[in-house]
Amino acid sequence: MAAGKKITKAREGVDREKLYPLAEAVKMVKERAKAKFDETIEVAMNLGVDPRHADQMVRGVVTLPNGTGRTLRVGVFARGAKAEEAKAAGADVVGAEDLVEKVQGGAIDFDRCIATPDMMPLVGRLGKVLGPRGMMPNPKIGTVTMDVAGAVKGAKGGSVEFRVEKAGIIQAGIGKASFTEEKLVQNIKALADAVAKAKPAGSKGTYIQRVAVSSTMGPGVKIDTGTLS
Repeated sequence: MAAGKKITKAREGVDREKLYPLAEAVKMVKERAKAKFDETIEVAMNLGVDPRHADQMVRGVVTLPNGTGRTLRVGVFARGAKAEEAKAAGADVVGAEDLVEKVQGGAIDFDRCIATPDMMPLVGRLGKVLGPRGMMPNPKIGTVTMDVAGAVKGAKGGSVEFRVEKAGIIQAGIGKASFTEEKLVQNIKALADAVAKAKPAGSKGTYIQRVAVSSTMGPGVKIDTGTLS
């Protein structure tokens, strides 16, 4: 079947305006994930915030109860005993000045970046490289920490970083199409709960306004936000 026909067929039976209960929305998305690879299930949340204001920024990290189905490569900036601790916990790339040089040269061989606090003056030089990729270590989300083993295990075990984009939207991959409906529902609820708890002081009116779930190649299905908790 041609790609265009597949997309048209996937959209059949999805009312673009209707708000579906969470479990039904997940079932519909799973049924329509027909690609030859294991599609990622993604959630998009429209929030009632303007992230241009510092008091309306939303970011955090959540450990999904059933993992993400994706194996992340983790890079750690640390020295001595902390570097050894990171390696023992399963970090893929560990280093100090040598790793800073590699990253400055464009070799970024990791998906998540962790640093010990003493390394931040060095890592700060990588702001222009790591910042635009959303990979700069940050104490608010637990990626600048002395507990490098815990942070590495969290990243490997299915923790997901979320951060609101300019338009007030958070997007996150919360699993794979091969997951059971129950596991996907649990992961979405965990993300929604973490985002709700990260509500900033400056947010006025309805905070979580719209939520949709989709697979990599499938249509978006809108969720009734009342079924998220």
